[in-house]
Amino acid sequence: MVCTALAQEQGFRVLALTIDYNQRHRVELDSATAIAKRLNVERHVILPLDLRQFGGSALTADIAVPKDGVGDGVPVTYVPARNLIFLSLALAWTEAAGARDLFIGVNALDYSGYPDCRPEFVAGFESLARLATKVGNDGGVVTVHAPLQNLKKSEIALEAARLGLESGQSWSCYDPRVEGRACGVCDSCRLRRAGFEEAGLDDGTRYGSD
Repeated sequence: MVCTALAQEQGFRVLALTIDYNQRHRVELDSATAIAKRLNVERHVILPLDLRQFGGSALTADIAVPKDGVGDGVPVTYVPARNLIFLSLALAWTEAAGARDLFIGVNALDYSGYPDCRPEFVAGFESLARLATKVGNDGGVVTVHAPLQNLKKSEIALEAARLGLESGQSWSCYDPRVEGRACGVCDSCRLRRAGFEEAGLDDGTRYGSD
């Protein structure tokens, strides 16, 4: 949500891509639809890609989502090569649309330790994009923007407030409650809550523990 608004603030017209990878937290698809409508993006595509066929993650297989706090190492909520897959699909649409700028909202400070959120990954993909596309072959460049990369969660929350966004429209929880509330204790919920508390802002999320 913040990434999209920042792109628009810089004058970009936005084509928004959401991947329906049959994730456990499918409520985020509804959230993405609402955000795309609220921000009046030029086009929003929800692309089906069933990564449950591969599994390997608590988000795409019958593996419990950890609730004991953010630990060291790569957690079981890591989806194998997810951001590489997502960026590859986004790159294909970027080139097909005649665009040259690709935005992704990854964060490498207050995060769960996923390898595909690191600056090295983003820079590596940008280099790969030059080799993998007709645009690059013809001497052009696709720029990968990651405006949230080096921001703390509290700084992202403050940016949302500055941009006039409704933070409650966004979704972070990996293991939603049946009644539609966020669990409040998975890594993603913990990081989100801590960021908003540090920023002194209202989260806007209804947690099952509240």
